[in-house]
Amino acid sequence: MVDPSTAGVIATVSNGDIADGISAVDAAEKASAAWKATSPRRRSDVLMRCFHLVLEQAEWLAQLITVENGKALADARSEVAYAAEFFRWYAEEAVRAPGEFGSAPSGANQIIVNHEPIGIAVLVTPWNFPAAMATRKIAPALAAGCTCILKPAAETPLTALAIGEIMRQAGVPAGVVNIVTTKKAGPVVGAMLHDKRVRKLSFTGSTGVGRTLLREAADQVVSCSMELGGNAPFIVFDDADLETAVAGAMVAKMRNGGEACTAANRFYVQKGILADFTRRFAEEMAALKVGPGLVPSTQLGPLITEAAVAKVERLVDDAVAKGARLVTGGSRLNGDGFYYPPTVLADVSPDAEILGEEIFGPVAPIIAFETEDEVVQMANDTEYGLVSYVFSGDLKRALAVAGRLESGMVGINRGVVSDAAAPFGGMKQSGLGREGSHHGMLEYLETKYIAASW
Repeated sequence: MVDPSTAGVIATVSNGDIADGISAVDAAEKASAAWKATSPRRRSDVLMRCFHLVLEQAEWLAQLITVENGKALADARSEVAYAAEFFRWYAEEAVRAPGEFGSAPSGANQIIVNHEPIGIAVLVTPWNFPAAMATRKIAPALAAGCTCILKPAAETPLTALAIGEIMRQAGVPAGVVNIVTTKKAGPVVGAMLHDKRVRKLSFTGSTGVGRTLLREAADQVVSCSMELGGNAPFIVFDDADLETAVAGAMVAKMRNGGEACTAANRFYVQKGILADFTRRFAEEMAALKVGPGLVPSTQLGPLITEAAVAKVERLVDDAVAKGARLVTGGSRLNGDGFYYPPTVLADVSPDAEILGEEIFGPVAPIIAFETEDEVVQMANDTEYGLVSYVFSGDLKRALAVAGRLESGMVGINRGVVSDAAAPFGGMKQSGLGREGSHHGMLEYLETKYIAASW
């Protein structure tokens, strides 16, 4: 494992293989019946203890996240609070599993609808939010009565192992949550998906990998939840409050240093406010302090790997070659670690690669527009549909535009939409299913209908 701020090795962990994956399924199966039979109230109590223990160890967890992920400590602290919230939310949801009872229209029988645990779940999480993405999947699975196997990203296994230890301290029984660390993700996850005991896959990551996993899961008809890539449009109308729009842009773009599927990827600004927005936004971006995440003054840490820096550099260079103007940033920083400065691009050409790819870095391309119809067409011109942002002083227009945008989530006059109480997920090739809210627990429940006469 490498510290992104120095490129130096910080730890080594087990590189699991297929046998380890199947052993984890064995352990999950052994624990499955007892956990399924555990009362919802007991499951709730265990999850609430997890919530409190995460908060008690919040600073230590935040520092661990920063060391292996690189993000600024302030970002890591926010992630820990967000991660803990999933434990609290699903502690409360565990005792609210839905059910229905009614009479058949013919009067011949009663209709009973129950929901029961779907079974063993394989959970595959990314490196950008190593704590929150783990708890967002583990908590609803456990609330529903499922056992699970977590396969964390190879770049950030330490946070997953720390979460596992906290859950052990909270009283989660052995075998209910199993963690497999590996760099052989494809073969290991594939083997688990072809084990007939596995009935659920929840994956957060790229659309390309998601397509591969969907094909793997099809062989055993495994239920899939997929939170995939994004290419979020950030739309600013002339009547938007400039201060609110710039503040929202900073959050939407720079949360987690831009390494987020929800990060604003394309900034569409109406011409009447274009010059002022670009100037103010670039000033805010240029003022960010870049450095190692553990340094208190740091506001932007390094990217996760050298490959991530190279990708961002390629996208910026391509945009400039096609006529974009660098307003601030645009050149990688010298020294150890994987750093790239906050960058704003103006006059970006429609054929620039940066508008079609998920940037996953601190770069904001700005494109001018004139009409509502024009910007909606540009915003929807992507295979992705995870989240969009709309800034306007006219709520009626903002809601109308939100209704026309092809995305699973829309933020109006705010730069963050994530909330444990809200259904997180996308349209088109940004995924299947939802995480968070009551919908998140339903992903781990099967519906059973019973026709009863007496």
